[in-house]
Amino acid sequence: MEFGPIWRAARRNKTGPVLIAVQIALTLAVVVNAVFIIQQRIEKITRDTGMDVDNILSVNSAVIGQDFKAELGVREDLRALRTIPGVIAVSASQHVPLSGSGWGTEFAASPESGAPRVNGVQYMMTTDAIQTLGVELVAGREFAEEDMVYAENFSDPQPSLIITQAYADELFPDGDALGQPLYDGLGRPSTIIGIVRRMHGAWVGWDKLSHVALLPRVMPSNSTHYLIRTEPGLVNQTLAQVEAALFGVNDQRVLQELRPMTETKDRSYQGDRGMAVLLGVVTLLMVSVTGVGIIGLASFAVRQRFKQIGTRRAVGARRRDILRYFLLENWMITTAGVVLGTLAALGINYWLMTAYDLERLDPLLLPVGILVIWALGLLAVAGPARRAAGISPAIATRTI
Repeated sequence: MEFGPIWRAARRNKTGPVLIAVQIALTLAVVVNAVFIIQQRIEKITRDTGMDVDNILSVNSAVIGQDFKAELGVREDLRALRTIPGVIAVSASQHVPLSGSGWGTEFAASPESGAPRVNGVQYMMTTDAIQTLGVELVAGREFAEEDMVYAENFSDPQPSLIITQAYADELFPDGDALGQPLYDGLGRPSTIIGIVRRMHGAWVGWDKLSHVALLPRVMPSNSTHYLIRTEPGLVNQTLAQVEAALFGVNDQRVLQELRPMTETKDRSYQGDRGMAVLLGVVTLLMVSVTGVGIIGLASFAVRQRFKQIGTRRAVGARRRDILRYFLLENWMITTAGVVLGTLAALGINYWLMTAYDLERLDPLLLPVGILVIWALGLLAVAGPARRAAGISPAIATRTI
């Protein structure tokens, strides 16, 4: 092998190989961490919400007038919405899940003042909440009409609630949450009558996203959100009928935010999606620039060594010998960049872990990144190397 001659030639003309090696190192370090972040963003966006998001739509109704009675008005609206063809279930709610809007709360498993409190988000909904959201009830029961609280003010107590499994596990690590009381910030108890397997709350970037409590309650407000679950594929058809159904009950209202929950979810994850796209573009640009740099260096080396290649061919070097020389030279430069890039990638990941609480780099990404960089280097140098191998031995006799 030509390791010695290649090394001595590189030492005489260090600038080009050093610059390419540094470029390869930066590309590997940045691309590996960028792909890792993209991977995390995709996993975040596509994680299971626990709800039938594809078949749910929401609308906000704000009734105009001071004589609006929440209990009567909500009952009439729900009755009208349930008559729309293709509707499976309807429930009123003071907020829409995954919208970035919710009612933050905290509960404790004990009434003692020093008992640890666990943060979460609560949604005040009406009967059929479980069926409307499409969540899976794993223990207990759904809301019944006798559970409903049509509150006169915000301080009215709440006798019962349904919570997610994640919330239950943190509040009751021993797994005996069903039937237990939870205590709010004022020390008032609410009995857990049901547990759902999974449901995401309001803020998609919050580490307590799966801590959700559903309360059978209607607040004294003129503004109400309605969640409507349809049969598969009928969301858009139902959207066109919601307005008519609600105005048929009371035309003294303003309807806003009439949209599928898929759109609500997309809006909440817009920042994560934008970051993934941006990092993807940066990754492609860096890989492309690195590939062009390798091609440029190899092409320059061929032109610079035109006479030497012809001489080697004249004294018996075969085409494959010339090809192997350039491929080996490129592999040595690429490997030097890969070693530096591996160290830089680990260093960047450590900085991201400490500064932004990012997870440890996936151990498979670095080996895959190294193989990709090696493959990129070989593909980029293949064209110039073939041109060098094709130089005729006669070139040497004409130019010496």
